[in-house]
Amino acid sequence: MESETLIEDGFRLFSSSSSSSKPSKSTTPTTTTTSAVTKTLTLPTPPNPTTFANLGLAPWAVSICAALRMKRPTPVQCSCIPRIIAGEDVLGLAETGSGKTAAFALPILHRLALDPFGVFALVITPTRELAYQLADQFRALGSCLNLRCVVVVGGMDSVGQARALAARPHVVVSTPGRLKVLVEGNSDLPAVFAKTKFLVLDEADRVLDVGFEEELRVIFRCLPEDRQTLLFSATMTDNLQALLEVSANKSYFYQAYEGFKTVESLKQQYVFVPKRVKYVYLLHILSKMEEKGMRSAIVFVSTCRSCHLLSLLLEELDQSAVALHSYKSQALRLSALNRFKSGQVPVLLATDVASRGLDIPTVDLVLNYDIPRYPRDYVHRVGRTARAGRGGLSVSLVTQNDVDLVHKIEDVIGKQLDTYECKENEVLDEFTKVCKAKRVAKMKMIDDGFDDKVKARKAQKQKSLAEKGLLKKRKWNRSKKGQKRAKTEQDPHQDRS
Repeated sequence: MESETLIEDGFRLFSSSSSSSKPSKSTTPTTTTTSAVTKTLTLPTPPNPTTFANLGLAPWAVSICAALRMKRPTPVQCSCIPRIIAGEDVLGLAETGSGKTAAFALPILHRLALDPFGVFALVITPTRELAYQLADQFRALGSCLNLRCVVVVGGMDSVGQARALAARPHVVVSTPGRLKVLVEGNSDLPAVFAKTKFLVLDEADRVLDVGFEEELRVIFRCLPEDRQTLLFSATMTDNLQALLEVSANKSYFYQAYEGFKTVESLKQQYVFVPKRVKYVYLLHILSKMEEKGMRSAIVFVSTCRSCHLLSLLLEELDQSAVALHSYKSQALRLSALNRFKSGQVPVLLATDVASRGLDIPTVDLVLNYDIPRYPRDYVHRVGRTARAGRGGLSVSLVTQNDVDLVHKIEDVIGKQLDTYECKENEVLDEFTKVCKAKRVAKMKMIDDGFDDKVKARKAQKQKSLAEKGLLKKRKWNRSKKGQKRAKTEQDPHQDRS
């Protein structure tokens, strides 16, 4: 991506007038010192900080961390919290589950307590579910501040959201599309963000995807030039590298990125299955959860249709599960996620909308019903378990068509998947019962008109893109992105350059 794509004059972190010197690209934690032209209250990073108190946080924030059983700051928190408190722009790269949310939420709340007003911080994230999770974490960390935090996402009442923004909450957590619609549709709303102190892009590699370019341009124009900009991501991409290079010495850069990495506490296994009985193996593995002491599982599928069909199949077999995909209303998506989080149901069926950022401690098993096309997506999926030092298991159902994809994944993560022990005779004992249930599930899907909904939404989307003149542009961008991504993931070290 060319550097001009997302750089606005008011987007200070990525100002095109930055020095041409390039920061270090080491895979060990790296910093880029702040230039004299950057408006900061420069404070040195404390030597070997081991407690939250040593990071410069207020006593109330330290107490909150203790109450939430956050005993010691993680490396990304040790490095980034003092810099953010000091007023610096930050780009932080750290693996999934490393505590990135607290790394930006705590210093923002620390600064908010000194000068409370709204809107103090705007947090942009790529998915609705992640937006709600981030808001929950802000509320937990700011529980003693009477924090007003609003979530602005699609699928919910836009009038109510506009009113909530007009009331100037302290923190706004939003997806790009809905916020763009609101600020363009109400001439009073851009002024709400005129004094915003912080812009945060969480899962920045996804937010800065070319698909959000138009939305981000609109949002950036509402924000003041003297804000702090914080970007956090688990993976380095070409977009982030380009923006980092043009920001040069104007930002603090923390990097603990070693390519597409999975944690050591995660057991990664596969079972080779005939394609036509894959769903039978799925049911067998899920039936063994209680026996193996597994509290809950996330099953990842590639399409909304597969997700819906599997949910009907499990329902027919009296297997308690909920589904999460983009063809559900936002209210139903939230309900499904809350039931899963609270332990009311042990299985969540999901597309990749659930592969980023979600932190649910009870997830002991991740099942890849469909193998993802790109190793990056595999890493994010399996990162939903074995978090914060806990153990976890991932099992991938591999058919004859998936062998090459699995080999690419193994090349990128630097390890081979182990074999999941599965007795074929035991699995196929349930074959007839499961086949009958699948036929019933397919008939139910026809009756509820799911395929018609898919066709109607696709036609509506194509029409909307055509009216905006974006149809050809997006096709070209997807083609270019696919070529880049394929080239990058042939070489697991490519992202470091």
